[in-house]
Amino acid sequence: MKVDPNARYSKTHEWCRLEDDLYVMGISDYAQSQLSDLVYVELPAVGKQLKKGESFGVLESVKAASDLYMPMDGQVVAANEALPDEPGQINEDAFAAWLIKFTASAPAQYNEMMDAAAYEAFVASEEH
Repeated sequence: MKVDPNARYSKTHEWCRLEDDLYVMGISDYAQSQLSDLVYVELPAVGKQLKKGESFGVLESVKAASDLYMPMDGQVVAANEALPDEPGQINEDAFAAWLIKFTASAPAQYNEMMDAAAYEAFVASEEH
């Protein structure tokens, strides 16, 4: 399992990175490996306001479907338009294939997310 040391993680396996003034998010390498071959991605519209924990999209693979959950309160400013046509990009590199970029309404929520070491421990505890 790969982790990005510059990202923060949620218990629902989304990652989030602060890049300039925007937050960028996707699903973790662990999550994409559990879903396996992704065949469908549904992302929110630009401008949508979302609350932490709110479901905002769907990933479907050949074996399962999984909701996407917002890691922080914020407003979507970009959705990765390549993913609906090429969802397999997430399987190739879960950290390069971001899902959305957003502005945060509550930036302090970023620090409440797990760092890479805490996320690795969380995944290990889930697997037992």
